[in-house]
Amino acid sequence: MPTDHIRYDVLAREALRGVLRQVLKDAAEHGLPGEHHFYITFLSKADGVKLSPRLLAQYPEEMTVILQHQFWDMQVTDDRFEVGLSFGGVSEKLVVPFNAIKSFFDPSVQFGLQFEPSEQAAAAGGLIDPKTATTPVPASADSVPERPAGSGDGAEVVRLDRFRKK
Repeated sequence: MPTDHIRYDVLAREALRGVLRQVLKDAAEHGLPGEHHFYITFLSKADGVKLSPRLLAQYPEEMTVILQHQFWDMQVTDDRFEVGLSFGGVSEKLVVPFNAIKSFFDPSVQFGLQFEPSEQAAAAGGLIDPKTATTPVPASADSVPERPAGSGDGAEVVRLDRFRKK
């Protein structure tokens, strides 16, 4: 097999992360339009992720946040986003580098992206292996994670047991 000196896999991954970055920048500047809302799953212990000890203890591997009604102070840079959310009535600030994100899903338009780190990358704190391709995830109603019942404080955390490639 010929060697890919151009590294199309890396270029494609970065282009798709650019889509995610731009969507979050727009949400930070203008809020969420229409019915759009986002499920963002990330590795809890990846380099650069900042969570409270309480959240890290509750979600030691990965967690999913939903940006919908109540979030504040969202800032988006080239390599990460920061956002204020409420978990069980307690305000928290999260810092999530883009290379820690495993998946992004907007159920209002059935659009998703999935970023699959290798086992070595996950063990090394969530750094993405450049040989791992990033591909859009075809979304369906079955891929939308269920929301926890009884939560109403704007931010919800769910495990994405159903939002995986099958």
